[in-house]
Amino acid sequence: MQKRFNIKEVAPNALKAMVGLEIYTSQSSISKTNKELIKIRASQINGCAYCINIHTQDAIKNGETNQRIFLLNAWREAEGIFTEEEKIVLAITEEITLIHQNGLSDETYSNALQFFSEAQIADIITAIITINLWNRVVLSTHLLIGQSLA
Repeated sequence: MQKRFNIKEVAPNALKAMVGLEIYTSQSSISKTNKELIKIRASQINGCAYCINIHTQDAIKNGETNQRIFLLNAWREAEGIFTEEEKIVLAITEEITLIHQNGLSDETYSNALQFFSEAQIADIITAIITINLWNRVVLSTHLLIGQSLA
């Protein structure tokens, strides 16, 4: 891969705005477990090795098990591994990350309302949008595992 620019050097105000979203998400109503599931699953879909590496490590530090991380890509088939709440979060993550396929469906949104308030759903959506933004920056700038984004 051809080395590309560092976003901090070329567009520092864009990076600052991205960090602002990350700060908002870190202080939101979403559990740490759900935040990391969102980050890992969206990064898997987007093929972002840099973010998968960081967020699987963060999830393990937060108490996540290797088994759940290994099975995350097949969460629908992993009976008894993920809670119903987590399955809703993962479904929302997939539908928003794959927005070109139809976006967040009415069915998934209705199911989410059984577990989350509208404000919590807004926080989930913001977390998904934020990790998708990071994935796109990392992939577009060819950032390699171990390199600093900032």
